[in-house]
Amino acid sequence: MAENSILCSVSSLILSIFILFCCLFGHCNSVEQLGGYDTFTISSFKYPETQIRPFDMRYIRVDLPPWFSSMSIALKSSVNLDIKSAEKVPKSVLPMICFRDGSLPLPDVSSTSLEVALSNRSFDGIQVLQNMEQCYPVPRNMTMKFTNEQVSARVLYFGLFNGVGPTRTQSKMIVRNRAYSFAANISVEGCTTSTMQGQYCNQTIELLSCARSGNSSGNGSVSGFFNQSMVLCRNNFETSCHGDGEMKIYSLEILRITESLTISVQNLRLRPLDSIGNSSRIYLMCFARYGAMPLATLHDYSGDLNQSPLVIRFPKVGQWYISILALHLAKEIGGALSNVSKVCYSLEVQELECPLGKAGPNCSSERYMLQTVLRKYSTPFESYYLPDGGDVISDAANFHLGPLLSNYSGGLDTWTYFLLDVPRGAAGGNLHVRLTSDRKMNYEIYARNGGLPSLISWDYYYVNKTSSSGDSVFFVLYNSSDEKVDFYILYVKEGIWNIALRHLNSTGDISDGQTTMSISLERCPKRCSYHGACKSALDASGLTSYSFCACDRNHGGFDCSIEIVSHQGHIWQSIALIASNAAAVLPAFWALRQKAFAEWVVYTVSGISSGLYHACDVGTWCVLSFGVLQFMDFWLSFMAVVSTFIYLTTIDEVFKRAIHTAVAILTALMAITKATRSSNIILVMGIGAFGLLVGWLIEFSTKYRSLSCSMDLCLNRLERWPSREWLQNLVNTVMKRFRWGFVLAGFIALAMAAISRNLESSQSYWIWHSVWHVAIYSSSFFFLCSKVITINSGNRTPTDANYQLTQQDSLSQGA
Repeated sequence: MAENSILCSVSSLILSIFILFCCLFGHCNSVEQLGGYDTFTISSFKYPETQIRPFDMRYIRVDLPPWFSSMSIALKSSVNLDIKSAEKVPKSVLPMICFRDGSLPLPDVSSTSLEVALSNRSFDGIQVLQNMEQCYPVPRNMTMKFTNEQVSARVLYFGLFNGVGPTRTQSKMIVRNRAYSFAANISVEGCTTSTMQGQYCNQTIELLSCARSGNSSGNGSVSGFFNQSMVLCRNNFETSCHGDGEMKIYSLEILRITESLTISVQNLRLRPLDSIGNSSRIYLMCFARYGAMPLATLHDYSGDLNQSPLVIRFPKVGQWYISILALHLAKEIGGALSNVSKVCYSLEVQELECPLGKAGPNCSSERYMLQTVLRKYSTPFESYYLPDGGDVISDAANFHLGPLLSNYSGGLDTWTYFLLDVPRGAAGGNLHVRLTSDRKMNYEIYARNGGLPSLISWDYYYVNKTSSSGDSVFFVLYNSSDEKVDFYILYVKEGIWNIALRHLNSTGDISDGQTTMSISLERCPKRCSYHGACKSALDASGLTSYSFCACDRNHGGFDCSIEIVSHQGHIWQSIALIASNAAAVLPAFWALRQKAFAEWVVYTVSGISSGLYHACDVGTWCVLSFGVLQFMDFWLSFMAVVSTFIYLTTIDEVFKRAIHTAVAILTALMAITKATRSSNIILVMGIGAFGLLVGWLIEFSTKYRSLSCSMDLCLNRLERWPSREWLQNLVNTVMKRFRWGFVLAGFIALAMAAISRNLESSQSYWIWHSVWHVAIYSSSFFFLCSKVITINSGNRTPTDANYQLTQQDSLSQGA
């Protein structure tokens, strides 16, 4: 009995432990599920399988709102390359994927992104994307996850390229590289509440409450400053407390152009109140970051608030995040261990704003908001910027600087600020800035997105010809001198841009009106240097319009300014591709000599049309449109090949005309649909061989049948006909039909044509295609010469006539 009770107790204990374990396990699962509810899917896109042709590209835009937590990208492609093999592939044919924060990537401009691509062996190397882009070889399968600690909450672009470098935009006479396809799934996750952020929405964000606190007249060091307004932001609670190594995060939004942002703490106290320690020896680290969560290892600004306030000059407009980290609370001080457990403080953030129309240090400089003027008959977003009511001259794209410059003379230089708006969806445009003067200019130009530029904070700058943002991938300087400044900001970011002019030695006369300025948003830089055509397209999402240059045969680069083929090289290419068609004289001459007038016309016109097509293709001269010339070249080339096969038969002209008509229709359809596909060569050779076979069958049926014989007579003749003798006669006939030395030469020339075609590439096309012309026309000439011309067909009719007359006489005599 006792034994049974013990067993029951043990069983109950085991059952209780099992139930407790299940409850704990179920509770953990419920906690995880509840934790999953802190995030939700903001957007999810599935891009179907899309093919990227050689030297082509695709852009995809992903919008990231301020409350996003993470973004996931799952990409699958047909590329089968690993890192080791990718290092051996030329960059001009290497599939690449590039990322950029705020605007479209452009890896053709600089080799920096390409070096990054080959040096990184995994996608884990992406830490932060700001003014630079990061590129990688396209993998077969890729899964990436960006958090709000890596990417600021704005817009992320990534581009897929099938080859990069200057030759990507060059127009090719032929493209033999491989295309690849990709499909992508992109999802953006966000936090359900604005006070919880982070990758897993588990970090509490305290929103600072802000209020305007009145005007300030500056620091009082110089009289005559314009009144400044101040926005004071504080944490919601009177004090905030946290322990050693604990981080608290705050956020605020700057709505206007601000001169400075000052972060400080007030009422610093240690807890407990009777703690042993000195507050001056405690580190109260502050990390500030624009648009993204700050970390101790990843931030824009940092400082110890226990020592001095953190001052951020000219902060950007938008969302700012501030994290406070307390360190060294518990440490040995004077031989005694500090018992400080928490530090408490009041956080205070001051925004110093200038009045309307003023900016810069102490609000002493002029600030102008430029008005957007759309160009007539232009593509979307193509515009120029003018001061509202400013002095407009000539084509309304320039304005005088003299009346607009700041006249404050309290320092060695003055600043004048121009604000302009790049609208949403215009990230594929290029911002063009020009200054022209009739004398040497003493201006420096600084440009910044989202905030006022200065000597220490700018995105792009120009001081002189030797000092500028020339190392930047997206800054391009053109034809600048002491009297002229001309540069582009490529694929400019959306939002407010601030362009500042720093005028040196302002004590002189700066209002002489001799300097004009032009700011415009253009499609292609420098109009593709007049060596190409500017084209526009939309990204995969359809939200961003971008422009790119399609260069001519001799130039490449993003603006067609790089000469890939020299003028002398262009002449040699033109001569080789055009003059090599003179080989068509060989088969045309032989056809004319044999009075094969149809073949003579085909060979002659084929050589002429090929020469005209290649003259237009290399950019020498176009007698007709390119499409018409291309169709004529391919169609007549197909006809020339098939005509060679048909010529080798000895059928009557009636049958030849019928075969020629059918072949002309088929080859015309091939040339008008996809003339450049590789399978056309095999298809044309097959059509020619089939035409030759049909001609031989017609010849055989005509030669060996007799219309006057009855069926029984034919059967008796077939019974008496020895098959071995018939085969031997057939072989003898074929051997006598051709001159086999010319047949062998024809096949050798045909093999040379096939080899030269396989060796063709974008760089060596003009060499091997010229060899192709000579080889293919020479093979036709040798095959034409291989046919033995028989004259017994002409004597057949008299013989048959005599036979018929003799048969009639005998019949009459028998009657």
